[in-house]
Amino acid sequence: MRILVSFILIVASLAACTKPEAELKFSNEHISQITAQMTEAMVNDVTNPPLAARFFAYACLAGHEVVSQNDSSFATMRGVLKAYPKIEKPADVSGHSYQLSALLAMMETAKKMQPSGAMLEEYELQFLDSCRQSGVSEDIIASSLKYAQEVSQHILAYAKADKYNQISNYPRYTPDGENDSWYPTPPGFFAPVEPYFNTIRPFTLDTCEQFKPVAPAAFSTDKDSEFFKLMTECYKQGINLSKDHQEIAMFWDCNPFALQESGHLMAGMKKISPGAHWLGITGIACRKDNVSFEKAMRVNTVVSVALMDGFMACWDEKFRSNRIRPETAIRKHIDPNWKPLLQTPPFPEYLSGHSTISAAAAVVLTHYFGDDFAYEDTVEMRYGLPARKFTSFHQAAEEAAISRFYGGIHYKDAIENGLTQGLQVGNWVLQKVEKVPTKKGTIAGM
Repeated sequence: MRILVSFILIVASLAACTKPEAELKFSNEHISQITAQMTEAMVNDVTNPPLAARFFAYACLAGHEVVSQNDSSFATMRGVLKAYPKIEKPADVSGHSYQLSALLAMMETAKKMQPSGAMLEEYELQFLDSCRQSGVSEDIIASSLKYAQEVSQHILAYAKADKYNQISNYPRYTPDGENDSWYPTPPGFFAPVEPYFNTIRPFTLDTCEQFKPVAPAAFSTDKDSEFFKLMTECYKQGINLSKDHQEIAMFWDCNPFALQESGHLMAGMKKISPGAHWLGITGIACRKDNVSFEKAMRVNTVVSVALMDGFMACWDEKFRSNRIRPETAIRKHIDPNWKPLLQTPPFPEYLSGHSTISAAAAVVLTHYFGDDFAYEDTVEMRYGLPARKFTSFHQAAEEAAISRFYGGIHYKDAIENGLTQGLQVGNWVLQKVEKVPTKKGTIAGM
């Protein structure tokens, strides 16, 4: 049904497209529809959060490259992103729509990178059928598709060179079993997600530890220690949750790995990743501000780059500090029957990934849309959650961050320092991509 609705919108927006390709126009909504379809495939595949950001980034870069080759005001990523290749506009392609090519380049890249690429293949075929039905000629479609495929091949080669495909060659990560270290949590006791994510090539960061945070509070069972106070604070919050705090925690859960227990059975609850949520917010902002196709492509791409580099910086710290999760520590040292509201994700606690990537995305979106951009977040409605209203992207980032404390899966210092790291990454990405001077963070209290 979601695909059908998307195609109805496409047909409506392309009505009377018997016009020459120069007059053939697509909108920001078409870009959002593709990222939404990518999200559907990720939900189907249970794609982990860092990997989801990687998929989004390369797909958006493919579309971005096409636009940059056809709009002189649109800056290329060559010389901006690490090792980004020089991609020449194909000399043997003519009579195309560059906007259509940009959309197809996104799809061509996504369907080859994502495990459920067949879902993107189906979407692309139906998308092209909708174009034909609305009057786009076969010649324009063929030329646009050929152009898209050539650009996508270059982007796929660029993606392969980031060395993600070499991660499977590394030794299997094994928890060390120490009292202060992360250990798999119930009910799934999953292996840790992406312990070697910091070994691949970042987009803008000098190194993954460029924005290395302060060390987390040292583990201690001394009731006067900073760690025990953090643990106790998390415990008390968990047993005194208000309805509002519960709603906030559930809204920002975005855990692709959740399992639901029913007696002796466990069923998987498929959800979107936090990066997919922020790209959904990006689509909402583009639609509300009625931005051009070109600006929407730019914004989606820069947000995706910030998400990817944010995950890399955060994951670098996660497996360095390797800190124990509240669920494990509280059950062992305070209350053996305590359970967090949210299911604990399968990776170390410090830093909070939601905090880092939400702050990074908020910095980028604020740059493009302003400090006081009010909007209604409807991203989670398709997954059964009500919409929430925000007065700014930074307000949303703060709420996303604190939601992890309400959910019982992070200590306060992981959240606060995660927000700091996210601000640093977001500002760095803007400095590199848009040549924006580094600004002081705007997260409350910092």
